[in-house]
Amino acid sequence: MNTLSIDTLNKLYNEQKEKDLFGKWITFNDIKDLFIKHKDAFAISQIGTSEQNRPIMQLKIGAGSKKILLWSQMHGNESTGTRALFDLFNCFSNSKESVFKNILEECTLVFIPMLNPDGSQVYTRVNANNVDLNRDAVDKSAKESILLRDILDEFKPHFCFNLHDQRTIFNVEGTKNPATISFLAPSEEVTRALTKGRIATMDVIVGMNKLLQQVIPNYVGRYTDEFYPTATGDNFQKLGYNTILIESGHYPDDYNREETRKYTFYSILQGLKHITDADSFIDYEEYFTIPNNDKIFYDVIHRYPNSDDDVAFQYIDGVLEGKFVSNLEKVEDNDLVNKVGHTEIVFENKKS
Repeated sequence: MNTLSIDTLNKLYNEQKEKDLFGKWITFNDIKDLFIKHKDAFAISQIGTSEQNRPIMQLKIGAGSKKILLWSQMHGNESTGTRALFDLFNCFSNSKESVFKNILEECTLVFIPMLNPDGSQVYTRVNANNVDLNRDAVDKSAKESILLRDILDEFKPHFCFNLHDQRTIFNVEGTKNPATISFLAPSEEVTRALTKGRIATMDVIVGMNKLLQQVIPNYVGRYTDEFYPTATGDNFQKLGYNTILIESGHYPDDYNREETRKYTFYSILQGLKHITDADSFIDYEEYFTIPNNDKIFYDVIHRYPNSDDDVAFQYIDGVLEGKFVSNLEKVEDNDLVNKVGHTEIVFENKKS
């Protein structure tokens, strides 16, 4: 199993990173003028509109028999995958590296870089009608959910990449490292059986993890594979469309998730290369060596030695009067002994 050269990845990322996208709040207005840059390399089209009639766009590239569908920001407040996709678009449009030629010879790629532009506009998980698109795969009550399913049924991908962000609470089990990237091969039913589709999904994740362990060893986790009957990944997997979930998480001192963006980019590109190069997808065992996610973190903990008065805080992000804001809010937790703060402040005296 060949992984991409770390030197090549670093060079690509530094050269092709989309400089016009930065920070956690990314809206359709932030990306709408970027599509023109890629009109020569990609087939670009508006495939529908959101509940509030914002455009939902698709980019298509490649002529190979292996079909891959990738989407981001089905949760409007989870933009790391969107930024990483635009970094990748720059690579396909500009780079002469052979990996991109090989991918396009073997694969056909369809990207939906912002499925939920209404939620993105106001920085919410849900869409304009308060629907969580990632729990709407069965009811398909939202326009955006119907659109994604229509693309799935029409394109019939062999693999899907479902790009999300995860909270700062997660660590890699057995460590005090944040789970910077977490992977999941979704279950198809409650017993979490190892179906052919799950094995293929795990095989690709094993390839991505091998690469990440070279650059962020012990910062990669495995998201819970508890079966969610209404979830997108679980249902797409059950329908026979192998779905790789990438959860972009926290990296030390990286609340804008710019370092995490880089590792998300690395993961996607390595995943595409792995699918391009592989003749079969049956090597899954190392998937289970990836540690589970655990939850030991808070953003800030105030420590008061020799007392039980420690206090934890989490950042709550949102948009207020057109500006992105992030405020610390106290968390009720009476057992902070085994918890860790991304920032810890130790006070000499007991809290008054």
